[in-house]
Amino acid sequence: MPGWVELHCHSNSSFLDGASDVGDLVDAAADAGMDALALTDTNGLYGAVRFANAARERGLKPLYGAELHLLDAGHLVVIARDRQGWTSLCRIISAAQLAGEKTKPRATFALVRENAAGLFALTGCAHGAVPRAVRSGDLDAARETLARLASVFGERCYVELSDHLDPDDPAVCDTLASLAGEQGLGCVVTNNVHYARPEGRRLHDVLRCIDLGLTLDEAGKALKPNGEYWLKDEVSLRQRLDRFDEAFRNARVIADACADDLLGLGPGVRGGDAPSTFVGKDRLPGFPVPEGHTAFSFLYALCQEGARERYPRITPAVSRQLAHELDVIDRTGLAEFFLINWDVVRFCKERRIPAQGRGSAADSIVAYVLDITKVDPIKHDLLFERFLTEDSRTMPDIDLDIATNDREEVIQYVYAKYGERYAAMVCNVVTYRARSASREVAKALGFRAETIDRMAKSIDQYHVDPTIYPSAAMHPAYRHPGREAEHGWEGPRALPDTLEGLLEIFDAKERERFPLFRELTLAIADFPRHLSIHNGGMLITAQPLVDTVPIERATMPGRNVAQFDKRDVEDLGLVKMDLLGLRTLSLVKDAVADIEARHGERLELGTIPMDDPAVYDLICEVDTIGLFQVESRAQAQALPRVRPRCFADIVVEVAIIRPGPLQGNAVNPYIRRRQGKEPVRYAHPLLEPVLKETLGVILFQEQILRVAMTVAGFSPAAADLLRRAMSRARSSADMERLRGPFVDGARRNGVDEKTANEIFHQIAGFAEFGFCKSHAAAFALTAYHTAHLKLYYPAEFYVALLNNQPMGFYSPAVIAGDAKRHGVAILPVEVNESSAKAIAIR
Repeated sequence: MPGWVELHCHSNSSFLDGASDVGDLVDAAADAGMDALALTDTNGLYGAVRFANAARERGLKPLYGAELHLLDAGHLVVIARDRQGWTSLCRIISAAQLAGEKTKPRATFALVRENAAGLFALTGCAHGAVPRAVRSGDLDAARETLARLASVFGERCYVELSDHLDPDDPAVCDTLASLAGEQGLGCVVTNNVHYARPEGRRLHDVLRCIDLGLTLDEAGKALKPNGEYWLKDEVSLRQRLDRFDEAFRNARVIADACADDLLGLGPGVRGGDAPSTFVGKDRLPGFPVPEGHTAFSFLYALCQEGARERYPRITPAVSRQLAHELDVIDRTGLAEFFLINWDVVRFCKERRIPAQGRGSAADSIVAYVLDITKVDPIKHDLLFERFLTEDSRTMPDIDLDIATNDREEVIQYVYAKYGERYAAMVCNVVTYRARSASREVAKALGFRAETIDRMAKSIDQYHVDPTIYPSAAMHPAYRHPGREAEHGWEGPRALPDTLEGLLEIFDAKERERFPLFRELTLAIADFPRHLSIHNGGMLITAQPLVDTVPIERATMPGRNVAQFDKRDVEDLGLVKMDLLGLRTLSLVKDAVADIEARHGERLELGTIPMDDPAVYDLICEVDTIGLFQVESRAQAQALPRVRPRCFADIVVEVAIIRPGPLQGNAVNPYIRRRQGKEPVRYAHPLLEPVLKETLGVILFQEQILRVAMTVAGFSPAAADLLRRAMSRARSSADMERLRGPFVDGARRNGVDEKTANEIFHQIAGFAEFGFCKSHAAAFALTAYHTAHLKLYYPAEFYVALLNNQPMGFYSPAVIAGDAKRHGVAILPVEVNESSAKAIAIR
């Protein structure tokens, strides 16, 4: 029979007051025999979604709460019983965060009283108003506070009992239980957990020192008095609290009363095995449409009009694909989602702000005819199912690149259209990396300032300690290899062995503490440090945002930020727009405007020929300084060997020179085959139509889907699920579960078992770094446009490039030198003609 569960638990999302991540806490709870666990981080729900996914994977029921720090009533733990309770939590946290300065929320008892529906209340730790009054001997104050809580929460108010081996704890617990009896309230046993296992105490002490700006030698009573604040099992707690049997049973009562799957994520792995019912398509913000139209009929009309503009002749292939996509959009109820993005792009066009969609959205012909994306998915053989299927688990994702200098204007348009109560930026959780971690831990351990500086300067910010994580993918924080392949690996930063070469600069105390320093610095790799604003994500909701999502102040004046990051938002099915600033588009805008001003010519880059040999000559000659995505040193080494001669070649070039393909040994085989030095081989003839464009190398995510569909007979939705599952599978057992259906399907298609296994392992190996072809195509288009500008309008190109620094790989001095090589003179300052920016004068 299920027993006691922990209802008061802090993760590392209680910034600098929790020493374990949610995964470790869930594992510890499962190991202790619990079937549920409550996460009650301080003044926030930052870790709620990650906690939900971790709990589901271990078969635990997640309970959601927070420890509120009330200005007038001490600490109070609240736990959501149902969806109304979740809304109450979000309202309390949001109001408190917005009422105070950043990181200094102002929660009050009145605020809790106004938003108590659907919440359980626990009287909190030693800093709660009731236990604090008991410890000070003021029982009248304790009774008064408890009566006030009972008047608000009634039977949903419980008196919290904890014993951490303090000499006063037994008497305090007895008094608290007596007071609860007087009020007719129940008690509940908790352990006020701050770390998963006993060994977490040292890390917790150091985190508290970092937060307080103290060293371990100075902290004294500012730290927890002992190491008893870990996630214990019921047997351990009963050794001190067995006399409160009903208080143990009440933990079960609360856990059973809380709604299961409160966030609607469903069972199983990250993102659930079913679409989220938390927000998703049923809560899309209403989009105003002309009278007589529904959202879908208006979208349909826009698509028909856009198709006629995009295609001089609408072929059967275009008609079939457009009809198919519209059918899926209609069935999934996402018409408003496309209209919202269309509206933003329309605003940008009216304001002559360059904007274009990228990522998997470019797989959609609907996005193309709406002018959201600029790459023809029919011409470039893109796959809509990489973007959206009828069975998609999350909301589709449209990334809009916007000229950086104009991005704020676009954001303000969205705020104005939907209202500040219904829109907020997605957060980015800034985490500890090697340098920041080493500095903070060293300070807490009392290292001298000169030692700290020497160590920090010696650390490679992007090093991963091979003794700890032999493979980057083995680290638990490595969650989205496919996404992270776009920008390089964003995994943990650890402490390199080379630091041990600095031992001679340490004094005696530092040498003694170096092993602890190393241990703790590694331990807080990727721990949350603070929130920042995501570089583009913006939430839009149909109901007031604070009813659904906790928000707080951003550092930027006038901005609010959700306590959920991009991954959380995707898992919850929230409606998110990605409005991303791209300096290259500012360059393009400035250059086009300058061309019009100087030559009277309105250059429409969307109409230039894409097969200009001179443009490809420029790229093959590695004359690529200032060109989007192809100017890096790695590209400079690859371009003369690959020699792209058509747009499809640039798409491959953009996708293949990435950390993932380099690590996965995909680059050299492709180049050797491109040069005719190695034959192109396919494990089975069925693979040739799928892999021909990349010479037998699996490079694109769309190819993984097509292999599953062609070889194993998977449906498009099942194929995308396989790709997603492969990208996160880590154990041999996980891979074996995926292998069986694939091999079975392949055998039904006439592929022998040995070859089927070979193909499966091939796509599994490439799934970790496969790049989205539509994303590469969108980037390749911008690369081609910048090459065209450099070739035919060098003066305007270099002026715009210099005026939009910093961007790219090269300094202004290098850019100026390149301009001179192209016949563009760089003149000295002239008092009568110079302005704040570079200008083209003749």
